[in-house]
Amino acid sequence: MGSGILYLCATPIGNLEDITYRVLRVLREVDLIAAEDTRHTRKLLSHYQIHTPLTSYFEHNKVEKGAYLLRKLQEGTSIALVSDAGMPGISDPGYELVVGAIEAGITVVPVPGPSAILAALVVSGLPTDRFVFEGFLPRRKMERQRRLEVLKEEPRTIVLFEAPHRLVSLLEAIRENWGERRLAVVRELTKKFEGVQRGTTSELLQYFSVNPPRGEITLVIQGFATAAAPAALPTDPGQQVAALEAQGLTRKEAIKEAARLLGRPKREVYRAVLQAEGELDE
Repeated sequence: MGSGILYLCATPIGNLEDITYRVLRVLREVDLIAAEDTRHTRKLLSHYQIHTPLTSYFEHNKVEKGAYLLRKLQEGTSIALVSDAGMPGISDPGYELVVGAIEAGITVVPVPGPSAILAALVVSGLPTDRFVFEGFLPRRKMERQRRLEVLKEEPRTIVLFEAPHRLVSLLEAIRENWGERRLAVVRELTKKFEGVQRGTTSELLQYFSVNPPRGEITLVIQGFATAAAPAALPTDPGQQVAALEAQGLTRKEAIKEAARLLGRPKREVYRAVLQAEGELDE
């Protein structure tokens, strides 16, 4: 008997209607489903009347259960790996099972579907041609500080996951370390209370300090290459605003950022812009 196949099946990130016909077929046809949280996955299987045997595979049993799953695969058992939401192997121990399967010569087949990362990215309004996913940043302040320092000059759009109770402190850390950036806070994707809040770091910090966020959060952050780099910008306020607008900022955002970079009042920068455009007499 040959080896079984390990299927990596994407599951809905909120709305159960987002599952694909192919995923449903695979979940019905495999011999075993390995789930990050069997209670969560059992609800999905029950909804679609799927009765395939279910076992757990998560961070705290990944060594023992991973070895068990690899043995079953080598014996010819076909297994579907699922996470609580989205594609398995992203911010969960699925990656290690995939590596083990590849090393054992077992066929690994992706069965794609919903992705919180891509959904948040395309709705953010930030550049999508190049991006980097960083998962969850470290919880401890010093470790997070070091990670932010590494990412400070990352030119690509940055996508992060964050818990709602840590969002404000993360925004504070981003502003302290990176200055102003354009961001999008995407909440509860595909669910009833889905929402997207876009703005600068300060604007979002002010908003969420008054309106505490709830639910699952994906944070999309402007990369360094498209953000304001003080040394690369002109010192004339009017020219600097024009340069910032060319990088994608709105007029309001550009004036605010130029004022911060130059250490001048926003009103003064605004007047300089009007003068440069010939709309204000000297």
